[in-house]
Amino acid sequence: MQRVSPLVASLLGVVLGVLATLLAVIATRTRPVADDPVATPVLPPMLVTTIEHLRGPAVVLGPHDEVLTESPAAASSGLVRGRRLAAEVLELVREARREHEPGVLNLNVPGGLGMPARKLAVRVAPLGEELVLMVADDRSEALRVDETRRDFVANVTHELKTPIGAVSLLAEAIAGAADDPDAVLHFTQRLSDEAARLNELVSQIIALSRLQSTDPLLAASPIDIAEVVDVVLDQARALADSRGITLTQHRSGAAFVRGDRDHIEAALRNLVQNAIAYSDAGARVTITTRLSSDTAGDWVEISVSDNGIGIAEADQPRIFERFFRVDYGRSRASGGTGLGLSIVKHIAAAHGGTVSLWSRLGQGSTFTLRLPAHHPDSDAEGTAA
Repeated sequence: MQRVSPLVASLLGVVLGVLATLLAVIATRTRPVADDPVATPVLPPMLVTTIEHLRGPAVVLGPHDEVLTESPAAASSGLVRGRRLAAEVLELVREARREHEPGVLNLNVPGGLGMPARKLAVRVAPLGEELVLMVADDRSEALRVDETRRDFVANVTHELKTPIGAVSLLAEAIAGAADDPDAVLHFTQRLSDEAARLNELVSQIIALSRLQSTDPLLAASPIDIAEVVDVVLDQARALADSRGITLTQHRSGAAFVRGDRDHIEAALRNLVQNAIAYSDAGARVTITTRLSSDTAGDWVEISVSDNGIGIAEADQPRIFERFFRVDYGRSRASGGTGLGLSIVKHIAAAHGGTVSLWSRLGQGSTFTLRLPAHHPDSDAEGTAA
C-alpha cells in the first residue's frame, strides 16, 4: 500500500465533503437509544439514495464496521464481501476511528470471474462517533492510459531516430562524394528511400493519434464491404504485381457495417499490405467476406489470408503491439513501420468489433476483422416510420 497523490485525494475529497456535510447533520439522529446500545443505526432515505446513485464504490459503515448501505459498484469492486469490508480496507477504517482522521491508500484488487485486476484509490472518513464513510476511485484506466502514452512516446522517439540518423549520414556521404557521380546517385536513392520511410512513419503516427482521439461512430454511415474490398484490392494491385503475388476475393453475400468508411478501408489496406510484404513470389493473398451470427448478434467477418512465411506462436500474442515486427529485416525492406496492425486493432475496437489471427510457420496467416453487421432494411423501416 502507498499513499495516493494530492490530486487524487482532493478529487475524492470533493465527494467526501458533500457526503460528510450531509452525514454530520444527521449523525446525532442515527445513534442507538441508551437502553439498546447495539441497535443498528437507521440511515435517512435521502442518504441511502445518495449513496446508491454514486457511480464509484461507496459504503457507509455502522459502529461495528458493518455495511449499512452501499453503491451498486461496491459489490463488484472487491472491497465489500457480504456485509463486511475486505481486510485491507477494514484496517484503514479502524485506524480512522482511532485517530479521528481521514485515511487514504492505493489498493490493488485482484481480478476474478473474468474481471481484470484493478487499482483503486480508497479514502475513508469518520462521521461522528459511529459512522464511517468509504469511497473509492478506480484509477486502472487512467494509469493504463498514462503507461501507454509513456511507452508510445519512448517508442516513437526510438523509431524516429533510425531514419533521421540515416538521412543525416547519407547527406554527409553525398557531400563527401561530390566528385563521384555514381556514388552520388547511389546515396541519393538511399536518401530518397529513408525519406519515404520517415514520411510513412509520421503518417502512421498521426493516423494512430487521430484514432485514439476521435470516435468514428459519431458520424457513422452504412458501408458496403464489397465496395471497400474492391477499392483496397485495386490500390494493392500494383504492389502485388511487382512482387509476383496473386490477389483474389470470395464473397458469401451482401455485407454491410456501420461506421467510418475511411477507417475500414485503412484497416483492410494494412492487412493486405502486410500479407503481401510477408509473402514470397508466387504466393496468393485472398480476402474472404462472410456473415455470421451468435448470441451477441450478427457479424461481418472479413478475412485476409496468405500462404506466406507465417508467424511463430511465441510472437503471436504481441503481433498487435505498436512497433512490434516479426521480421525486422523484411519489414524494413518493405517500408513497414510496425504500426499497421496496431491501427487495425484500434479501428476494430472503435467500431465495436475485434481482429484475430491464425498462423503457422511455413503455412501462412489469416487475419480476421469482425464487425457488427448493419441491415440497410432497418434504416428504411425507420425512415418510413
